[in-house]
Amino acid sequence: MNRLNRPWLHFLLIGAALFMLQQSLYPPARPSVGPLPEARTESLRRQWYVTTGRMPTTPQMQAMVGAELDRDILFREALEARVHEIDPIVQQRLVRNMRFLQLDRGRDDEALFREALRMELHLGDEVVKRRLVQVMEELLLAQSPPPAPSDAEIRDSFAERREELMRPPLYSLQQVYLSRDRAAEAEALLARFREEGLTPEQALDFSSPFLPGYRFPASSPAQLARQFGAAFVLNLEASEPRTGRWIGPVASTYGVHLVWVDAIEPARDAELEEVREQLLRDLELEKRRETLAAALTSVREHYEVIL
Repeated sequence: MNRLNRPWLHFLLIGAALFMLQQSLYPPARPSVGPLPEARTESLRRQWYVTTGRMPTTPQMQAMVGAELDRDILFREALEARVHEIDPIVQQRLVRNMRFLQLDRGRDDEALFREALRMELHLGDEVVKRRLVQVMEELLLAQSPPPAPSDAEIRDSFAERREELMRPPLYSLQQVYLSRDRAAEAEALLARFREEGLTPEQALDFSSPFLPGYRFPASSPAQLARQFGAAFVLNLEASEPRTGRWIGPVASTYGVHLVWVDAIEPARDAELEEVREQLLRDLELEKRRETLAAALTSVREHYEVIL
């Protein structure tokens, strides 16, 4: 007897066909993520303002909200994968929280951890959330590792960023510092240093105490700004310094300075080899971001994202 003539087989085949048709026409609803509560949206807006000093534009706000929803998706993925049950950092955090709440009652760490999970303390802890999101990002990158930057990419990046990568000028300076209450002495002292041909070592006897020191070899404008303040650098450059002479008075946030210029190395283009490591790190970070963004796009397709 032909098996295809059996009625029960017909029912199975028809049922399977109907099930597949239903799945095609009416796929199961995707879990939804969002919209963000107004309190979280406002918190993002405040953080942006504190960081930049201005309110975010609509596109900037949308980007922040989108990134926050991605974090929610990764957090949910981590919970479904039960990462929180095996991650040691999460365990340490939850045990610490239990002890802080004085819920230990003589129990060991393992018992406290299980009790914290039962109480769902991990769901409302921002540190736990950040950790689980970080773990999921690393897992996504492990599944599809970003390619290593090629030498050609490094050279292309070097060519594109040549102006940005310029080496700053370097100043080798010695200085005599006059505190604010001695600022009126500056012009007369400067004239004396020049007339008597005093060396920086001889002139140091006239200096007020200055904690960062008196000699600054091969220092960039940024390095000098950290020692003296930005105003000093601006005033130094405005004085058109030349080597082997006293200049000043150069005002700073601390007082005034009479400056001896030992040497000046002008700004120059960077050599590829001296910035190769920086270019490599930046390209690796860029590829990491691109790979993670692509992986997140794939994960996001399993959710109904409500902005």
